[in-house]
Amino acid sequence: MAKKPKIYDIFIVYSHPDRDWARKFARALEERNASVWFAEDQIAPGDTVAEAINHGLRASKTVAIVVSAKTSQMPWLLFELGAAVGMGKRVVPIVPPGLDPSEFPVPLRLRRFLLRGNPDETAAELLAEPAITA
Repeated sequence: MAKKPKIYDIFIVYSHPDRDWARKFARALEERNASVWFAEDQIAPGDTVAEAINHGLRASKTVAIVVSAKTSQMPWLLFELGAAVGMGKRVVPIVPPGLDPSEFPVPLRLRRFLLRGNPDETAAELLAEPAITA
């Protein structure tokens, strides 16, 4: 019997400078019984990064994008955002307080975002959203 592929509740998009916050956020989601696709946990040495990300995006229900002023226009973010939108995924931007939404790529400006605060509180807020069930 073929093994059923894993489905993830949340796929987290983040940049290297935001890695520590994103890791704490991923753990907080997992503590609340959400299944999380987090790159450093899912991409093994030798894996093709693009293939792993594509698989993770396809296997996830919601894409949480950790946005900062420095990363809002980065090519990797735009690629993952475009792929998520193209796949019809629910996309939730997570932004730091004070970041001007006009700096977001257009597909992010069109979505309600969450303010990035304490990783535990942000995880609870994301999972409290009506469309998320862990």
